Amino acid sequence: MSEPPLIELEGITKVFGTGPAAFQALKGVDLTIDRGQFVAIMGPSGSGKSTTMNILGCLDVPTGGVFRFRGVEVQKMDRDQRSLLRRKYLGFVFQGFNLLSRTTALENVELPLLYRGEKKSVRREAAMHALDQVGLAPWASHTPAELSGGQQQRVAIARALVSGPDVLLADEPTGNLDTERSIEIMELMRKLNSDGITVIMVTHEEEMAAYAKTVIHFRDGLVERTERGARSLDGMEAQA
Repeated sequence: MSEPPLIELEGITKVFGTGPAAFQALKGVDLTIDRGQFVAIMGPSGSGKSTTMNILGCLDVPTGGVFRFRGVEVQKMDRDQRSLLRRKYLGFVFQGFNLLSRTTALENVELPLLYRGEKKSVRREAAMHALDQVGLAPWASHTPAELSGGQQQRVAIARALVSGPDVLLADEPTGNLDTERSIEIMELMRKLNSDGITVIMVTHEEEMAAYAKTVIHFRDGLVERTERGARSLDGMEAQA
């Protein structure tokens, strides 16, 4: 029996508010993401991309439709079950690095494991491995103020990776970075994806979306079209 898609959205709707003030952010989104994909989600403001991202990250629930994660219907879960799914399977990276300013890179990366009650030795080993994955092991003892913007985002990515997630959800991960640092982060995202992590990224920058294998365009609460990432195609041609 074949493995189900990692993520399936069928007829997902989301309504904010009630009565005359109600706003339908999603109008029946259908979306399938397989394990190992690198997906970029794009669209103008109000298109529904951020609402979809919040649902995928179990930070919000749909008003209607079916959301399956590894074949299990997420919309039927209670809050505690969704929280457990987030902690076990999902890692989050945001536009703002959200690092604690007075703690080291290592201590910032350890935080998710601290909240899970892991022993110090376990936390340290896992955090060092995550920092090594993003090329920052030598900077483990540095505070955010001693790191560049690109390095701070790498620490944030390491923090997302430390729990060993199946999926990395990145919301505008290059929004606060210059072009050179943005390319650095996107190359890292592509490497993590090649190592087996499924990456789902919201971005408004076409140059960054081009790194993804698949680019999904949203408009007016629906998926408008899906296309291949330009740089992904270039990479495939180079390997051929």
